[in-house]
Amino acid sequence: MALSTVRTACPHDCPSGCALEVERIDAHRIGAVRGDPRNTYTRGVICAKVARYAERVHHPDRLTTPLRRCGPKGSGAFAPIPWDEALDEVAHAFLRAAERYGGETVWPYHSGGTMGVVQRYGQERLRNVMGYSGLNTTICSTPATAGWLAGVGALMGPDPREIADADLIVLWGTNAVSTQVHVMTHTALARKQRGAKVVVVDTYRTPTVEFADVSLILRPGTDGALACAVMHVLIAEGYADRAFLASHTDYGEAFERHIAQRTPAWAAAITGLREEEIVAFARMYGSTPRSFIRVGYGFSRSRNGSINVHAVSCLPSITGAWRHKGGGAFFMYWDLWGLDYTLIQGLDAKRPGVRVLDQSRIGAVLTGDEDALCGGPPVTAMLIQNGNPAVVSPDSGAVRRGMTREDLFLCVHEQFMTATARMADVVLPATTFLECDDMYQAYGHSHVITGPRVLEPLGECRSNHDVICALADRLGARHPGFALSAWELLDASLKRSGLPDIETVRETGWIDAIPDFATTHFLAGFPTGDGRFHFAPDWAACGPYHERLPPLPDHVPLIDEASPEHPFRLVAPPARSFLNTSFSESPSSRRRERRPTVLIHSEDAAALSIGDDDPVRIGNRRGSLKVHARRFDGMLPGTLIVEGVWPNRDFQEGIGINLLVGGDPV
Repeated sequence: MALSTVRTACPHDCPSGCALEVERIDAHRIGAVRGDPRNTYTRGVICAKVARYAERVHHPDRLTTPLRRCGPKGSGAFAPIPWDEALDEVAHAFLRAAERYGGETVWPYHSGGTMGVVQRYGQERLRNVMGYSGLNTTICSTPATAGWLAGVGALMGPDPREIADADLIVLWGTNAVSTQVHVMTHTALARKQRGAKVVVVDTYRTPTVEFADVSLILRPGTDGALACAVMHVLIAEGYADRAFLASHTDYGEAFERHIAQRTPAWAAAITGLREEEIVAFARMYGSTPRSFIRVGYGFSRSRNGSINVHAVSCLPSITGAWRHKGGGAFFMYWDLWGLDYTLIQGLDAKRPGVRVLDQSRIGAVLTGDEDALCGGPPVTAMLIQNGNPAVVSPDSGAVRRGMTREDLFLCVHEQFMTATARMADVVLPATTFLECDDMYQAYGHSHVITGPRVLEPLGECRSNHDVICALADRLGARHPGFALSAWELLDASLKRSGLPDIETVRETGWIDAIPDFATTHFLAGFPTGDGRFHFAPDWAACGPYHERLPPLPDHVPLIDEASPEHPFRLVAPPARSFLNTSFSESPSSRRRERRPTVLIHSEDAAALSIGDDDPVRIGNRRGSLKVHARRFDGMLPGTLIVEGVWPNRDFQEGIGINLLVGGDPV
């Protein structure tokens, strides 16, 4: 049988947003998945996880029929029911809940399980039309986004393809070898063609650190101190571009006096780095005009994450690296495409005054914390799509307690029986991206890529869009977006945005929305109110919880500092073979990662008489769990590393690493 090739796009929550070529064996099966070589950012390269996607889409454990709970909450006991009966039950539960407490008692919840503009954000249309509680999607990028906006003013920057034109590439807080393979593609090209040097800043020796020419391994949560000390050296030793500072920034005497006190010796005591390491890095950066900083998410994932990201974003403004091709800094694209979301999200139906609940505080929300509930009614009904908060969310002990409340009706629309699905009253089987239509904004580069359906849905699986429209009909929700197919929604939204129609975009595969060089490098001004980069940001304009942030870049110890009671700091970074909780069911990914493991420095291990493969218990006031230990000297003593968001079932007590992570607002 002759294979056909279908061009589509990867839907997963990854900056690369790959253009794909999928071998279609027939209407129900795929073969190989490859990168589309025509795309000038992804360049035909994809990660090993997606290359093995047949393992996931054809996995024998895929959900294929609607299920109703027939045992205690969380027991995993379910019985099949017809689709109409399942949807009727969900709609009736939502209507009953709203009748008792008002519409805000219903909380539709989604996350980054798909980055498709219809299948991810269509839930917003139902929320807005019905007046259900809003969702502040803070689980991932909020601290980093606030830090970037504080100085730069918009989520944009130099074309990341310019990494290949850089002479110095600084990968700060990202394990790009494992999580952003295309950053490494362009980095390797710069090294090969230009002899570019690579610096990696991280909390432990990752595969990306192994690739680097220079690595700076620091204590978790201290990146702001390092960035301030680098600025100190740049200014003190004459590497500052005074003309750029005067014309493009709010640089002034107050900042110069402040940064004069942030010496390498000061930073060394905080970060654990040697003073000479800091000075050498600052000189390397200052003496290389084409220096490109790729800002990652890793160092933003703490309570001081925003100030850390802002401090790093200051560096190219000190040296004027923005002036050069291959210079500047890049975090993400989001304020680039200008797509009109009115139809998709139902923005024209949004009701004023409806409360917005913090996604990251789902544990506090579901256990009745008045502050987390914004003073409103309890959440008594939920629809969860594109997310697995029972595993991913912080303070997961509270999440589990909340999800097993008898007065909470929970519907989960999923591909597998995840820990969250096990807590549900009704489970609906979901399509994969290969079984539905969508379009994907790649936040790590400038392309919007079409993702047409490749396969017929497995069993009785339905797409997010189909489920939302079916519920809307039963709930009496009226909006033009509910009457359109996913493809029609995309076409109408593109036309409303002044962009080519969906068939034109499908023919080419994508839209490359990259602006001109002067715009992406802010040479005509930064997208702030006064056109200047802000060393002294207006934190209040960036979001809530800003009162404790300082007026200028600094180290702010808003972290869980080590103490005699808790002498270690925990980092829980991504595993190479998982993506959040996706792929944790794939046999090849599980074989590669083996089991949950804590990396512990040999000095700490010796002090505690811990050997390789020993089972150990780690914990704090939120709880504790067992993992196996491995001695590893790739981080500073006092740091523990547990890679990957493993399923709860892989831990002895049935709850995973986010049991130990706080759900505090950041």
